[in-house]
Amino acid sequence: MFIFRSLTTRIIVTTITLLVTGIFAYATFNVRHQQDMLIESARESTELLLHTVESSIYNTMHIGNVQDVGSILSMVGQHNQLVGVRIFHPHGIILRSSLPNEVGRTVSAKDYNLYQTPKNYGIFDLPPHGEVLAMVKPIYNEDACHACHGTKARVIGVLNINYSLNRTKVQMLDASRIFVASSIAITVFLAITISFILLKFVKKPLDNMIDTMSKVENGDFAVRIDHKGEDEIGRLIVSFNSMVDRLDVAKNELEKLHFQQLERADRLASIGEMASGIAHEIKNPLAGISAAVSIIKDDLEEDDPRKEILCEVLQQVKRLDKTVNDLLFFGKPSLPELSCIDINSVLTSTLKFASQHRGGVNIEKRVELESGLPPVYADDKQMQQVFLNIFLNACQAMSNGGVLTIRSFLTLRNETEFVRVDVSDTGPGIPPQILEKIFTPFFTTKAQGTGLGLPICCKLVNLHNGDIRVTSDNDIGTTFTVELPACHLENNDVSEGKNET
Repeated sequence: MFIFRSLTTRIIVTTITLLVTGIFAYATFNVRHQQDMLIESARESTELLLHTVESSIYNTMHIGNVQDVGSILSMVGQHNQLVGVRIFHPHGIILRSSLPNEVGRTVSAKDYNLYQTPKNYGIFDLPPHGEVLAMVKPIYNEDACHACHGTKARVIGVLNINYSLNRTKVQMLDASRIFVASSIAITVFLAITISFILLKFVKKPLDNMIDTMSKVENGDFAVRIDHKGEDEIGRLIVSFNSMVDRLDVAKNELEKLHFQQLERADRLASIGEMASGIAHEIKNPLAGISAAVSIIKDDLEEDDPRKEILCEVLQQVKRLDKTVNDLLFFGKPSLPELSCIDINSVLTSTLKFASQHRGGVNIEKRVELESGLPPVYADDKQMQQVFLNIFLNACQAMSNGGVLTIRSFLTLRNETEFVRVDVSDTGPGIPPQILEKIFTPFFTTKAQGTGLGLPICCKLVNLHNGDIRVTSDNDIGTTFTVELPACHLENNDVSEGKNET
């Protein structure tokens, strides 16, 4: 039910339930205890009366006034709570009674059974008097009784009293009503008090906190909860206010950082457009310069010292031409020509190109390509460009030799299959302050670098709906990870749509 979703309601209902259960159990125990005490009191009164009657009968018989026994029983039987007082023979015949019409009759079976059992009292229903407490006491044949009763019989009679429990039951009922009424009153009072305390000191602050949290979720970080208590709720509210303070500071810092990133992105876009324009303007003159220098170099003699200078000029022109091409590609990369390709074949062919590089001579190459990998939907030339850049960077990081490890295997991410390629070197590693900027355009630590190689790799991998990341450790080296989605129909559709766009 909806009402029981409230924490306060559940606490109140649980508390009241436990309270009612506890008070009911205590009331039941107490009522039964009171009943037992009243019954015990009636038993003690009956037993005292029984002893008194017995003593009176003994005294009367000792002085020879046998006829007064009936008078004693009649007088005692006038008590309003006594149903009957009698003396019956051990065989069950009533000898004397407070009710004269009982004399000579057989005593009731229930009274006689009490005489036959070790227990001298019992409670049973005796119509029309209702429930009675019956008690019996044998009258033994003592020495003073031998003159009249002889010496043969050990018991000369049984004294029997029936004590009405009607008044006792009324007392028990009154006591039970009073106790139950008191218990109900206490339960209601405690329930109201507990509910008031919970509503005032728990529910109200929690509702206030929930309302404030909703405002914070909607972006209002200026709200705070006013609570002066030093209890658990108070400490919770203090912690909440402190958390909102920190969120407000973090929000302001994020907004500032976001604004700075937007400004930087705008500047980079402007620089990219300008660089593309400049690259177009530089590319044609560079081609002319390269052709002219090549012609002049070819006209010189082999031993001409100027030929070495012209060769260096050509190298620098080629470097400038590569930088211009990188600028043009980064400013407006060509869309990939997608097809299902075997990534292991791309890695193998790319590694052959990288091995011809001067920096890859003293490097041990460990290739661990998993067989049976599904194809990836990619542009093989662009993937060669990505892995060639990563391989060359790894070789340059191990100028004094090392181990280049290339691994490919299948991995699962968000229930999607990806072909993963790890390229690891045993170089000196990349410092953390540089690692976080490694994919930033134009950022480089190389004297001859342009700072566009890895940003272009990142862009190409993203165009293929893949992921590229790097981890580095000074003691182990650097690992570049490239993940490309396996070739499935749904991936093909997405990529084709993106390519057409």
